[in-house]
Amino acid sequence: MPQIPGGLELVLILAVVLLLFGGKKIPELAKGLGQGIKNFKKSVKDDDAVEETDDLKKVAKDETTTEVETPKTTEKQA
Repeated sequence: MPQIPGGLELVLILAVVLLLFGGKKIPELAKGLGQGIKNFKKSVKDDDAVEETDDLKKVAKDETTTEVETPKTTEKQA
């Protein structure tokens, strides 16, 4: 089981990220990450809504499609 980094490790990681990307690039990266997560959640929610709609349509179709017996008629021949 992996361990969660402590305070000193987090500071070291943040310092390395700051050195690699620079102070101006980090807010842009965070904004892009936030938008990516938002779009992902939206697409998952939309997919769930589409599946739910399809399920409801299938149930409605099953309920309206009932077999009806046609009465047997006997015709008298004259």
